[in-house]
Amino acid sequence: MKKFNIPDKYKSSIIAQIKEQRKLDDPRKKDFSPTEIDLGPIRFLIARHFGFCYGVENAIEIAYKAIEENARKRIFLLSEMIHNPSVNEDLQAKGVNFLQDTSGRILIDWEELDSNDIVIIPAFGTTIEIENKLNKLGINPYRYNTTCPFVEKVWNKSKELGGEGFTVIIHGKAEHEETRATFSHSKGNSSSLIIRDLNEATIVAKSILSDIKSEEFYKIFENRFSPNFNVEKDLEKIGVVNQTTMLASETDAIANYLRGTMIVKYGLENIDNHFADTRDTLCYATNDNQKATYGLMEEKADLAIVVGGYNSSNTSHIVEMLGSKFPTYFISDETKILSPKAITYFELHEKREKRIEKYLPESNIVNIAVTSGASCPDATVDKVIKKFASFYKVDL
Repeated sequence: MKKFNIPDKYKSSIIAQIKEQRKLDDPRKKDFSPTEIDLGPIRFLIARHFGFCYGVENAIEIAYKAIEENARKRIFLLSEMIHNPSVNEDLQAKGVNFLQDTSGRILIDWEELDSNDIVIIPAFGTTIEIENKLNKLGINPYRYNTTCPFVEKVWNKSKELGGEGFTVIIHGKAEHEETRATFSHSKGNSSSLIIRDLNEATIVAKSILSDIKSEEFYKIFENRFSPNFNVEKDLEKIGVVNQTTMLASETDAIANYLRGTMIVKYGLENIDNHFADTRDTLCYATNDNQKATYGLMEEKADLAIVVGGYNSSNTSHIVEMLGSKFPTYFISDETKILSPKAITYFELHEKREKRIEKYLPESNIVNIAVTSGASCPDATVDKVIKKFASFYKVDL
């Protein structure tokens, strides 16, 4: 796999050694059990796979290249390049400004831009509408395009499905930048629909089987289907793609459920004419991170620490997974670890930070499961591990 040129500040010492050794011992990633760091009074269980993925490293390399090559020009990012605060703050410190926030709210008016400005497309990609807007301003949106290749793979699959007459069902969060971009690219080639989860897939299934009225379907999925979407015709042939940071297992479950619905309606012998196989669009990094999380869940730990940006979709799914097994604390960096007695963490359901006391057990050996999201620098995970180790007066 390609080696990217990313700033040294994002690289680690501890995690780099662990990852390199695992790569040598298990190059085909058949073993998703964690790596153990036994320091006596504290033991860390480090997930088999986590941290910067191919798409994130690619985006960082391109963004820093844009800065180096355009020292005298204004440089803008459409929105956060990746969902990690330290990386985005580093770029802002170098003079890069954001045009939008993650929800698409305008921060800098488009009319303030001119053809001499540089605009970087984030790793999530962007909509065709924004690409056209930049072209109209005389700004090349493809010059510094950091769109993840695996996101583009989903777009290409959507286009292929549209060419074959299939409607594209997008498993994702409608408000997420990546899903907005995928929907924009997809709806130009085929009828398209965004669904959030398996519960909404059951509504689609009822529509396929004519068990609910079309008016109810349109109300439930308002603003999440392409123009002129016809529920009676556009659900006769479907294929499922996803926002690459969603749970791969959930995408599989949705696809299998809808495939089963099509078999009920059209028969197994006709399934290929009504349901497209899209399993090859699942992001390898998201899949590996989630498999590694399941590997952690097979171990015994007193608590789990997940490091990453609070608005990171893939990190949030890891938090949910581990939270079903261990007391789990979602933190952005080591500064949230206040002391051996207190930690500030992000509560997913309440969408706010909370402080908790007595989170570390009073025992002779404390076992901590550790992982991070795909947009979190390994250097940040290093600092988290070192912070915990310092409480027990052991060095790494």
